[in-house]
Amino acid sequence: MRKYIIAGNWKMNLTLEEGYGLASEIKWMVADEVNNKAEVVLIPPYLHLSGIQNLLKDSNIKTGAQNCHHKNKGAYTGEISPAMLANMGVTYVIIGHSERRQYNGETNEQLAEKINAALENGLTPIYCFGETLWERESNLELTITESQVREGLFHLTEEQIKKVVLAYEPVWAIGTGKTATSNQAQEIHAFIRSVLTEKYTKAAAESISILYGGSMKPENAKELLSCADIDGGLIGGAALESRSFVEIIKSI
Repeated sequence: MRKYIIAGNWKMNLTLEEGYGLASEIKWMVADEVNNKAEVVLIPPYLHLSGIQNLLKDSNIKTGAQNCHHKNKGAYTGEISPAMLANMGVTYVIIGHSERRQYNGETNEQLAEKINAALENGLTPIYCFGETLWERESNLELTITESQVREGLFHLTEEQIKKVVLAYEPVWAIGTGKTATSNQAQEIHAFIRSVLTEKYTKAAAESISILYGGSMKPENAKELLSCADIDGGLIGGAALESRSFVEIIKSI
């Protein structure tokens, strides 16, 4: 059985006090209201991680980081290493978010190095991929998503790939007011699973969780999460409000 994962990516939002407040609300609401077996992950800014780790220590909620470097240490001012994150007890790390690709120019080859570093340190990478609006309108969505997955992940062994979580981000549906239909999302998820099957095995492909990261919210979560190949969500805006985030979790 694949694991359902609902991960809240706070991006560059919330002060320390606001972050603690949100994490505390989510912690108690999940304990009181959530009966399913979804893995809940909070992914705050780096500065908040230590305190939120401590706040969540007596819960089942995991934490993640929004990025990491591909080296464990060195003269890389402003970077955070996977070894540091692992030492803190962080479980997940986002690799290749569309905003990192867009604003920081991260390539699939660079992201492959980060995947290696995360796995070597016992972290679970959440590897993001997805097409832009121009690519979607040019009917290139399958070509683009396949190349991102192949170039970022297909150097891994079967045992390694089973330790990675994937997240499909239709970039054109993030913060634009546009929304991918459940059929559009399911089509890409199923396609990527078929690509994984061709490279590895059906058993390996069926074991990998593929999350949807295209503006999932309480209003569309149930429909999206009912799709056969959608195994949870990487949530942005809706993760910044406790009620909306918990309602998404309860939609599974």
